[in-house]
Amino acid sequence: MDTTNDETSEAGEGDDASGRRRPIKPEDQDPKLWKADGWTARILKNEDDEGWAVEMTCDGETEPALVGPWTMGRDKKNPKPLDVSAFATLVKTANEILARHAQQRRAQLHRSVTTVTAGGARVRVDLDVIPDEDDPHAMITVFDQAGATLTRSRVAAGFRLTSESARTWIEEGGSEG
Repeated sequence: MDTTNDETSEAGEGDDASGRRRPIKPEDQDPKLWKADGWTARILKNEDDEGWAVEMTCDGETEPALVGPWTMGRDKKNPKPLDVSAFATLVKTANEILARHAQQRRAQLHRSVTTVTAGGARVRVDLDVIPDEDDPHAMITVFDQAGATLTRSRVAAGFRLTSESARTWIEEGGSEG
């Protein structure tokens, strides 16, 4: 069931008086502007051509997470009004986009390799980049086969983690480099 997260509700955050989520009521929405589920969908005139566009903005954000073309109405002049189904699809798509962006960000900031030390021990080495504006750096952590932490140290944010660089770093005693 679709629910709303209308900020103007008296019970707060889209809840009714009993604390349950309340259904989206199309009659409470503007045909070109819907607000629910923490999202705002707004239909805009496409500046690049004679068509229309829809933007999905997460509550509290200034930039839209999704901007895409929108369907013309039957009169071929005005946009098709938003409805429950279209809004639900837009919310799902926008959430998927944000999830992909978060996954990509995690992938950029975390690397993991497995290597064999000079002594023959198989270890996992993780590199987690901390993109601090004032002090960007990374933390390198070495785990044994059981998953116990063997060592954890700070390294330069630009440290290139490969199996060979991890093995070299371990053999040099885990010095920053």
